[in-house]
Amino acid sequence: MFGRRRKRSEDAVDQVDGVTSEELAESGETTADAADAGRVRLEPEPRPDGPWDVSEVSDPPEGRVDLGGLFVPGVEGMELRVEVAGDAIVAATVVLRDSAVQLQAFAAPKREGIWGEVRAEIAEGITQQGGAVEEVEGSLGWELRAQVPVALPDGTNGVQLVRFVGCDGPRWFLRGVISGQGAVQPQTAGLLEQIFRDTVVVRGESPMAPRDPIVLKLPDDAQMVAEGLQQEEQGSRFAGGVDRLQRGPEITEVR
Repeated sequence: MFGRRRKRSEDAVDQVDGVTSEELAESGETTADAADAGRVRLEPEPRPDGPWDVSEVSDPPEGRVDLGGLFVPGVEGMELRVEVAGDAIVAATVVLRDSAVQLQAFAAPKREGIWGEVRAEIAEGITQQGGAVEEVEGSLGWELRAQVPVALPDGTNGVQLVRFVGCDGPRWFLRGVISGQGAVQPQTAGLLEQIFRDTVVVRGESPMAPRDPIVLKLPDDAQMVAEGLQQEEQGSRFAGGVDRLQRGPEITEVR
């Protein structure tokens, strides 16, 4: 899960933009409110090509798999895996030949985009682990192309190439993690990128703290592949991931 926004130092809390805590108390405003107000708020960028909010699509289930919090496009030959954290399904991974994209949606502030902040947190986490990160502007906007340290089956250390993409929507944020050939050769990831763009997010009206994951569900008519049931995987190795993700049922979708 994303890290929470860093708090300012005690000095900054005692005095914000030249206003003391005593003066804030008299006005009825908290120091936290004033500190937060001093931060630059960036509105979410326009999304003319998606991903979509459920309010923007006339028929979300058309051509998509209903996972509750996400409607994921179905394409021929794909394999759909859901990932769990504890008892909740929090992510979906589309595997297509030798590439994959993991999709995960989070609650976000109503009028503030968080992708820029999240990119910085992910990059910091990877570099602290000895990895390398490059920020580039790709076909999905600003993204991170990372070399993430991993342990190889023979016990030696290696790196995995991963692309982090993201999009801010109305009260939600959608993150994609592209791996496999689509990360090694980004020019081959066109179909995975289109899946990301055509995903529909269902935020719901319930109160949620920013960065809380939007919980998913299994499709009613899912056809499970027994070999994939509850196969445990290592937790996320990089900042911005969900701790202790575990693979859940695998759903074979042919559209």
